[in-house]
Amino acid sequence: MDVVMLEVVGTNSTGNPKPKGSASLAAIASAFVPSWIVGLVFVVVFVLVRQKFPIIFAPRTFLGTIPEKDHTPSPGYRYFDWLRTLRKLPDKYLLYHESLDAYLFLRFLRTTVFICVVGSLLTWPILMPVNAAGGGTSTQLDRITISNVATTSHLYAHAVMAWVFLGFVMFTVTRERLWLIGLRQAWNLSTPNARRLSSRTVLFLSAPKEALERSSMSRFFGEGAIRIWPITKQETLQALVSQRNGLIEKLESAEAVLIHKANSKKVRRTIDGRDRFRFSYPDIPELVRTLIRLRSKPKMFLFGSLLNFRYSKKEDTIQSLRDEIKEKEELIREKRSNHDIAEPRGAAAVFVEFKTQAEAQRASQQIASSNPLALMPRYIGVKPNEVIWDNLTIQPLRRVSQEGIATSLIILTIVFWSIPSGLVGTLSNISYLAENFQWLSFLNNLPNSVIGLLSGLLPPLLTSLLAKDVPLIFRKVFKAFGGPTNTANELKVQKWAYAFQVIQVFLVTAVFSGAATVASQLAEHLQDPTSIPTLLAKQLPKSSNYYLTYFIIQGVTTASDNILNYTNVLSYVFYNHFVDETPRQKFQRYTDMKGIAWGKVFPKFTNFAIIAIAYSCIAPLVLGFAAAGLFLYYLSYRYNLFFVIQPKIDTKGQAYTLALQHLLTGVYIAELALIGFFGLRKATGPSIMTGILLIATVVYHVLMDRYMSPLEKFLPAELVLPSEETHSETTPLLSGAEEGRVQSSLVPAPVAEHVIKPTAQFFDPKAFTSYKYMKSWVRDEEYYDMEETEVPEYTEEEIERAYKHPALTSKTPVIWMPHDPMDASKNEIRESEECGLKATDEGAWLDEKRIVHWDVHDFEKVPIWKRAVKY
Repeated sequence: MDVVMLEVVGTNSTGNPKPKGSASLAAIASAFVPSWIVGLVFVVVFVLVRQKFPIIFAPRTFLGTIPEKDHTPSPGYRYFDWLRTLRKLPDKYLLYHESLDAYLFLRFLRTTVFICVVGSLLTWPILMPVNAAGGGTSTQLDRITISNVATTSHLYAHAVMAWVFLGFVMFTVTRERLWLIGLRQAWNLSTPNARRLSSRTVLFLSAPKEALERSSMSRFFGEGAIRIWPITKQETLQALVSQRNGLIEKLESAEAVLIHKANSKKVRRTIDGRDRFRFSYPDIPELVRTLIRLRSKPKMFLFGSLLNFRYSKKEDTIQSLRDEIKEKEELIREKRSNHDIAEPRGAAAVFVEFKTQAEAQRASQQIASSNPLALMPRYIGVKPNEVIWDNLTIQPLRRVSQEGIATSLIILTIVFWSIPSGLVGTLSNISYLAENFQWLSFLNNLPNSVIGLLSGLLPPLLTSLLAKDVPLIFRKVFKAFGGPTNTANELKVQKWAYAFQVIQVFLVTAVFSGAATVASQLAEHLQDPTSIPTLLAKQLPKSSNYYLTYFIIQGVTTASDNILNYTNVLSYVFYNHFVDETPRQKFQRYTDMKGIAWGKVFPKFTNFAIIAIAYSCIAPLVLGFAAAGLFLYYLSYRYNLFFVIQPKIDTKGQAYTLALQHLLTGVYIAELALIGFFGLRKATGPSIMTGILLIATVVYHVLMDRYMSPLEKFLPAELVLPSEETHSETTPLLSGAEEGRVQSSLVPAPVAEHVIKPTAQFFDPKAFTSYKYMKSWVRDEEYYDMEETEVPEYTEEEIERAYKHPALTSKTPVIWMPHDPMDASKNEIRESEECGLKATDEGAWLDEKRIVHWDVHDFEKVPIWKRAVKY
């Protein structure tokens, strides 16, 4: 069977059946109208509730965990103040105050919108009239697709536009890659970044014992190595530290319950029978104090588990927790004092600090051992907070096998996801379901508007829901099977999520006939690869209108949902009022900012662009809908990155590089589909033209990857060495000629600034993506104040602790409890300190309603917070 996306089989106004495969405007309208209604409702609700929950909708404007210089300036929390901020601040602001990846993500969305808009301007005036006058019998929206072209000579227009538009896409991708190379060089070699400890530190996995010894440092890593941090298995110690921290949290909960009870009216009445606050905790009768401290703890007789017989015994939980914590502290101290590096047999890792970035890069590329598995793989620029410590001490062969298992699981997930994806495609063919399943025959009796709603709105929604959590599954797989850092795992997630998006969200849904035949068709066409263009030519035009509704739903409802973020609002309100009871829990809830998963968002919007590019010469209307959807997403993410999101993973621009490389998939699919369609129409001339374009694309792709990949991974030595010799950020900026800022006196300044300069920058990427120009661009005086830029300086203790296993350095957390009117907290602090445990009630208190609060306005008073070191 052929699943035709958004096919609504019914009758037209004359009573004649619609041609098979014709697109229904009613189905698209059925998706469009409710999507806009939902989107508008979300935006209205967002405007109304935003000022009531600034911690959810604008934490970047005030939160103390973010340095004050990086706060997003905001005139206030009135209904539309945020619009003024967004209009005033450029995307480039994120580069200096958030992260390189945040800026590049918005640039990626702008680039894809730009590609789609230019594609629409090129193809709509030419291909739509050609398709409409093509002599076919298609109706409605199918009439302006290539499927309506029956006259062979008309297909030359499609071949020419393929050369023009797909060539433009390849040029744009090349320009962006060159621009990104220049930006990364300028950004990484700027003084604040070049002087970071992580920029000159390399992580080597599968390290032999000799490489863990300081005396062998120069032998394995060269004369440039100045410090090492050996990492060996710390399973027992790590378990003890985790248990100790868990006991601290239990103790804080028990103390919170005690303080809450001590300030109750019932307890205060035991003092003099009146509800007053002038008494303190020692005034409470001793019997009452004992009773509110005792809590039931389940006990079990010998062999009680066999008889399922238990009893409860009252005991002082607080004191027992204190005793357990002291026991854990003693065991931790003993383990640390006896810590020694045994024979790791490759199950070890080592962080190595080098004198300069150049030395670090050289060491990351050299062969350090004759053993092919030793000191491999290696990662440069790793920060301590992104390391997955348990995954560093895996034996080499086990690591290789685990990587193979993880890859196999990912591939199986993608393959078997074809079943639900195919079912989604089947749902869009209402007529097939009604005719082949008797219990669904009632579908034929439904009104056309309802059928349009089912076939137009439901499949895109289900497609979006199916793909939503796949990156999360991939991320857990890579972490469970030995991924050493969150950044490395996220880049793997991005690569495989891209494959999933293209295969399942695009090809399986658009090309194949449904769940039952996906596997058989795949096997058939893989045996005869030459049939793939024909398959694409037959199926892609039929499914073009499915993606019109897909872009509508994604762009309108999902983008507005990103801004409203109602799940976070509900979660915060519920946990803050009903679950969190200690100051630590409330602090962590309050300061836990929303992150962004680059491995999830980049593939999603890369696939958007791939679909648009693939349909550019087949169904040009898709380009316009894609541009609108991507632009709405750009607006929603722009708000979130300025006001809400704090990226937790730094790929240093690598995610953008991968996304640009993946865009070329759309070019290949478009070319193969056109070749197949021209072959079906026996159009020799257009087939030859598109075949030559395909060969040129392959040659271009191979050459660009060969010459650009090294520059995308490493910094050129000719730039690194001079930068490290001078490191002077006070030298004069480049001349106007070097910066590309030369303005002719014959051209008005506004024209030169807004017309000539952007045009020259786009069409002359070599001149405007050089290191010199990008260095000047990065140091733009309007947004880059060197006096406010922190050049990292480290104490000796910070350096020594930087890459040590946390189990060896973590201190016992201070016990934080709220101050209360009865001074019960003071009594508990005294008793804790008598047991040798640090405790405090600073920065937190219990109000008259016995609700815990903490000082959200002054983080310096919060005992469990300290400013993070920028490694």
